[in-house]
Amino acid sequence: MDDQNKNLIFATVLSFIVILGWFLLFPPPEATTPVDGTTATATDGITTPDATAPAGTTTAAPVADDAENRSEALEAAPRIPVETARVTGSISLLGGRIDDLMLKDYRTTIEDDAPIVTLLSPAGTEDAYYALYGWAAGAGIAPEQVPGPNTLWTLADGETLGVDTPVTLTWDNGAGQVFSRVISIDENYMFKVDQSVENTSETSISLAPYGLIARHGIPTDAQNFFILHEGMVAMNNGELIETAWDDIPDLDPANGIPSERIDGATNGWIGFTGHYFMTNLIPDPAQASRLTVKYLPNTEIFQTEAVLPTQTIASGQTATVSTQLFAGAKEWETLQTYEAQGVYKFIDSIDWGWFFFLTKPIFWVLHHLNILIGNMGVAIIGLTLLIKAVLFPLAYKSYVSMAKMKELQPQMEKLKKDAGDDRQKLQQGMMELYKREKVNPAAGCLPIILQIPIFFSLYKVIFVTLELRHAPFFGPFQDLSAPDPTSIYNFYGLLPWGAPDPGSILALVFIGILPLLLGVSMFIQQKLNPAPTDPTQQMIFAWMPWVFMFMLGGFASGLVVYWIANNTITFTQQYLIMRSQGYKPDILGNIRGGKMFGKKSKPAANDTKTPGEGKK
Repeated sequence: MDDQNKNLIFATVLSFIVILGWFLLFPPPEATTPVDGTTATATDGITTPDATAPAGTTTAAPVADDAENRSEALEAAPRIPVETARVTGSISLLGGRIDDLMLKDYRTTIEDDAPIVTLLSPAGTEDAYYALYGWAAGAGIAPEQVPGPNTLWTLADGETLGVDTPVTLTWDNGAGQVFSRVISIDENYMFKVDQSVENTSETSISLAPYGLIARHGIPTDAQNFFILHEGMVAMNNGELIETAWDDIPDLDPANGIPSERIDGATNGWIGFTGHYFMTNLIPDPAQASRLTVKYLPNTEIFQTEAVLPTQTIASGQTATVSTQLFAGAKEWETLQTYEAQGVYKFIDSIDWGWFFFLTKPIFWVLHHLNILIGNMGVAIIGLTLLIKAVLFPLAYKSYVSMAKMKELQPQMEKLKKDAGDDRQKLQQGMMELYKREKVNPAAGCLPIILQIPIFFSLYKVIFVTLELRHAPFFGPFQDLSAPDPTSIYNFYGLLPWGAPDPGSILALVFIGILPLLLGVSMFIQQKLNPAPTDPTQQMIFAWMPWVFMFMLGGFASGLVVYWIANNTITFTQQYLIMRSQGYKPDILGNIRGGKMFGKKSKPAANDTKTPGEGKK
């Protein structure tokens, strides 16, 4: 076997092993049925932070513990409507909770009549998820004299929370302190909470303002997929901290509660992130806050906290602190805007992964191409063209080297014949030949090897970024983040029912149009060169396009579009470069003279060419 075939087989097998390993370790997640949060499964048992300790006393707030559905849970306490162009929901006066929020711009499926995404839900519903603010008692004031989860606030000003219409809540503890809370929201997903305490008593008091986010149980729609981080996400002075849902209960216990605590965090934020949506507490970046994530085993509640420095309020004085709460979609442009407004490295709340130095620029280019073109599928093809253009110098050298290697075949055969069984003499002779003819036998591997991290990075971008969610291409391909919805089962989208569920046996058999095009494009690209003379190599090469076709059939269709475009452009480049070097690939002859599915095909009656014949 000559060195050219060795290198080509090595690169091909390496690519196959890596992609097969990726498929086995990180299979495409099974489609999940959206839930509407109608089953009451958890009670409210959050903990309120202590002014000096990492966790305080657990207090159970009687909030719709026996609610039969979401409507009953919402009716269990008086509420203030929340209404903007992008969100709708309400705030509960019991505890002053932000616990009912739906995102108008996003639906659970691609169907026009699908319900909009519900992000926050009150306690007593499945997937209960909410934000709560308050003050931790310090010197001069008792814990029952500060507002907590049970506190019933009074609406002092405003009717509906909107972009230009904040609301004000008040509560008088009857002991000389009046608490107020002004809540506002911008045109996207950022709430601002201004908490004030007026001390009319004769003594000074100490209080620590806090915000917390509580999540009852692991979300039922969690992907539980290795490539995607879901759970706690926090930023502390430029350090991104991530803890998965399954790992939070295993944190070091503090006061019997598993928790992780960051003291003195500046430029920090903390919250919970899902696949496409998240919530984050954002304290004043100029103050050293205490950020904590904890797990409450008895109630199976996950909780993040942001506690600001303790305030000492003298008699007759008023103290005010401001914090922010992000609750919405992980939109790249929106997060960039908030980052420019002072939320430190907020864009890193998107899970860019280990290859962030590739995923970030790849997404940036893809995002702007989509804005320019108006179609994400075409933008992926445009991205492929740009990537191939960047790699063209390497590809040119590779294909030129491959063409020259074909010209050296007679000399290499002579060297093998002269060397006989003396492999050292053969290797030495071949190295001298390569050096004399200025040919690098390994050059053909480089473009293939470079494609591997690019392929994985693009897969990451397509899977984790919100902009690819439900992004249409054309015809039946209305969600590039999902597998190809066509198959012979529904006559490739013409019949009014869906393809087999991704991950099922039927889905592996009845593959769609895009995987078929992938296999064909890979097969034709392979036929630029004659099949190897060795029968084993020939069989491996013959099977590879079809193995890849079935293996990638369950991946996101956007990724398959990229792979098809990459194969097509690579074929065109290689064909033109080989022609420019005086070698004319005989594609039809290679197809007729090669093996398909490991079985020798009969040559045509008038076919007198040998495979690859046609060199000028």
